[in-house]
Amino acid sequence: MPTTKKEHTYFGLMMCTGMVVVMMTFNLLYNGLMGSMSPLEILFQFVLCFIVAFVVESFIVGPVAQKIAFALPFNKSNKVIGILAMSVCMVVGMVLMMSMYGMLTAYLANQLNGKSLVETYLHTILRNFSLALPLQLIIIGPLVRYVFVKFIKAKENAAPFVNTGA
Repeated sequence: MPTTKKEHTYFGLMMCTGMVVVMMTFNLLYNGLMGSMSPLEILFQFVLCFIVAFVVESFIVGPVAQKIAFALPFNKSNKVIGILAMSVCMVVGMVLMMSMYGMLTAYLANQLNGKSLVETYLHTILRNFSLALPLQLIIIGPLVRYVFVKFIKAKENAAPFVNTGA
């Protein structure tokens, strides 16, 4: 899919936007925080979560997931299997990292109420993974790939207009 650094950045921004919007909304609803936060607080939380997710995806999870996915024994010429391998590796890494981020924000907001950190983290991972994997494989991933190919790749591959003076 993305081949240049610029394309990787656009693709990552699009993927993070979709996943953060859905996952953050899900977690706010699950934890009963949607009604207790102002729209400005929700926007602030979204921006902060998006920045963390983008940095984690770009510099930690993305490179590691790519190495793991393409080290797996599968026919590399099969693009569908390559996309699935990469998507699963990304989801696993992002769920592990962003669930930790969620735990940290819950701890800082005194929302853990004496619950076991390990038990809560494992529960959070399972809950987030159960939404993130199908979301990535069925909705956000295909949608972002479609938009990326249709608008970003098409624009990058379009031949520039050359004025020959004739």
